[in-house]
Amino acid sequence: MIDPLRPDPSPEWRVAPGLTPYDQALAIMEARAAGVAAGTDRELIWLLEHPPVYTAGTSADPAELVDARFPVVPAGRGGRYTYHGPGQRVGYLVLDLNRRGRDVRCFVHALEGWVIAALDRLGVAAFRAPGRVGIWTHDRAGNEAKVGAIGVRVRRWVTLHGFSVNIAPDLSHFGGIVPCGLPDFPVTSLSALGNPSSMATFDAALALTLPGFLQTLSCPVQNET
Repeated sequence: MIDPLRPDPSPEWRVAPGLTPYDQALAIMEARAAGVAAGTDRELIWLLEHPPVYTAGTSADPAELVDARFPVVPAGRGGRYTYHGPGQRVGYLVLDLNRRGRDVRCFVHALEGWVIAALDRLGVAAFRAPGRVGIWTHDRAGNEAKVGAIGVRVRRWVTLHGFSVNIAPDLSHFGGIVPCGLPDFPVTSLSALGNPSSMATFDAALALTLPGFLQTLSCPVQNET
């Protein structure tokens, strides 16, 4: 049981080895979120990779599933179709916004900022794009390209899901969907940008920039209506 009279402990930082099946990860994350909401479990930041899978958010349009060459799994998060697979770092955040500020927009903005700050440490100039949730950069041709996705859910003011960043995945796997419903923008990766950073290097950059992310979550609590 988490003692409400003690200072909020830092989240557990977990890095999963190998490939974690998406269904298994979803069940673990859901159970952890229920425990956090009940005050019995510690918050969690979980870094992992999945076998190839397409996940469907709550706004997924079946017309954007072009070629179901991999399993298609309802994710329960916001957003449309996305791809997860080897070479892509996925980060799941189970955080208690009752303690950190009941502001979902603040949470998403802070999450984007965290990933952008981590990529900056690796020499990747990433940015937000107005009207397009996610993490963007310029590819070698100078085009705006998506290097990371954001997809979250909040239940009882506890967050689920989080982000994915393309380190060195097979980018052809994105061809089975219209990624995030944005057909006019390419998807890129650190590898495609000519950046040799490894998964472990990116994880280290995330760890170094984590305190700043958690600090920005201290948003004013919004009154419930």
